[in-house]
Amino acid sequence: MSEKAEETGGARSPTGSSIVQDEVDSVKGDGLGEASALDHDVEKTVPGHEFDMELQSAHRVETRASVRSKTSRVLSIIRSRTKKEGLRHELLPVTNLDEGIVGWEGQDDPDMPLNFPAWKKWMLVALLSAITLLTPFASSILSPGISKLSEEFGNDNTIVGSMTVSIYLLGYVIGPLFLAPLSEIYGRKIILCAANVFFCVWQIGCALAPNIATLIVFRFFSGIGGAGCLTLGGGVIGDLFHPEHRGFAMGIWTLGPLLGPTIGPLIGGFVAASIGWRWDFWIVLIVGVLITALIEFLNKETSHRVLIERKTLRLQKELGRDDLRSCYDSAHRQSRSRTLMNGLVRPIKMLFLSPLVLVLSLYIAFLYGVLYLLFTTIPTVFEETYNFTVSQTGLVYLAMGLGNIIGWAVITLYSDRSVVQLAKANDGIFEPEMRLVMSIYFGTFLPITLFWYGWCAYYKTHWAATVLSLVPYGFGAMGIFLPLTTYMVDSYPMYAASAIAANTVLRSLVGAVLPLAGPPMYKSLGLGWGNSLLGFICVIMIPLPIIFYKFGARLRKAQRFTL
Repeated sequence: MSEKAEETGGARSPTGSSIVQDEVDSVKGDGLGEASALDHDVEKTVPGHEFDMELQSAHRVETRASVRSKTSRVLSIIRSRTKKEGLRHELLPVTNLDEGIVGWEGQDDPDMPLNFPAWKKWMLVALLSAITLLTPFASSILSPGISKLSEEFGNDNTIVGSMTVSIYLLGYVIGPLFLAPLSEIYGRKIILCAANVFFCVWQIGCALAPNIATLIVFRFFSGIGGAGCLTLGGGVIGDLFHPEHRGFAMGIWTLGPLLGPTIGPLIGGFVAASIGWRWDFWIVLIVGVLITALIEFLNKETSHRVLIERKTLRLQKELGRDDLRSCYDSAHRQSRSRTLMNGLVRPIKMLFLSPLVLVLSLYIAFLYGVLYLLFTTIPTVFEETYNFTVSQTGLVYLAMGLGNIIGWAVITLYSDRSVVQLAKANDGIFEPEMRLVMSIYFGTFLPITLFWYGWCAYYKTHWAATVLSLVPYGFGAMGIFLPLTTYMVDSYPMYAASAIAANTVLRSLVGAVLPLAGPPMYKSLGLGWGNSLLGFICVIMIPLPIIFYKFGARLRKAQRFTL
């Protein structure tokens, strides 16, 4: 270690400067001596790791790697520092067997998910997108068939009928609480596969349900399994992509949660009117089994922590060294039971003790609840007011889907570009709040739908006007949901699954409960003033993305607990 390195950060700087100095010293004979300045320049540039700081200390490399591999690692660092486009990235913690630390075999380690080939990354994203489209699709496919199943089961209670749809979202409340932390302990792949299988099994129960009470219970368990992909998808994408590519990947993945509920009623309407509402579940089962099988055979583990833990166990056996520990473990190792307990309570801690996660989740939850409230009112409005058939009512949901697609296209195509431009203006340093710039204007579109839709339905204007009124909400909801979800992944990369789980729990709870309050509200206020009340709340919420952008960094730093 040179004197300069000691002056600039000590023997083990968490920014990784000691790594670069050791690497440079080891290859000076190859003409790379001028790279010694890197120990002063290289710094951690992707913030949002306040929860993880104890896990990110860098370690000096002394492995079986050759001088050639060391040289390659130094050159990769030089390239990342001299690169004119994109963001500067945080250095990976690497192996130091002398100190008993097991990490990555350099910055270009092919086993590191961030270094996977592009084809492999996008294959995993495609698999995630497919199952993430299916489970929200299953949540709403039953909506047009509520009247048919109520007639079959002799149910005349509208709230009980609505529960057959909304109870599915209650499963989204329970599932993430243990699926997310288990994935951070045992790995994304095994937990995702188990959740998908659980989801498929309960489709059989729903299809064969003998009464409405049984159907509601089975729909709840189906929702628990369906929550797996929604909970773990953000974590997988955080494992695979650097921030400048994460926005597009998140766009592909989050298309499912907003498009699925729109496509579901469209298909469900024709299914219920032709072959019967029970076929809703058989269709979901057939597609679900196919996708689950593909995921099982093609999916790869991506959790950085789990991959290094497995590597640690392997080296312990190969080298006969029980003292080896993962670079992601804290200095004081905990028992397995303690680790499991901490993991299980992590999403709840993030929801209630992290100001940032709480306020973001509250905002998204309200938007999500209103979305499902609109879904449950559309059949009543168009079948009773406009005399639509069940099949025709399913087509109405396409208007919301059109808004979703337009909003998705805008965010997905320009989010990463915006982040890169803002980071370049900030000396290549990425701040998670840069992700929120795109969302600032989308909140203005939400109240437009609620005022327009409510009063068109109240005054029974032409059906086309009422249908078109749903487009702005789909556009605005996507423009807010996608950047804010990606922002949470950017802010808490190590615990992205738990952050997404906390958000999913709250939004799903509101999505399950708010539609139940819809019939009494509309009965008391009418469609016009009932939707206007929601519209006024959306107007009040318009400045929230600006507040998140300006004060998000403070909220991230305001947490006073460890995970």
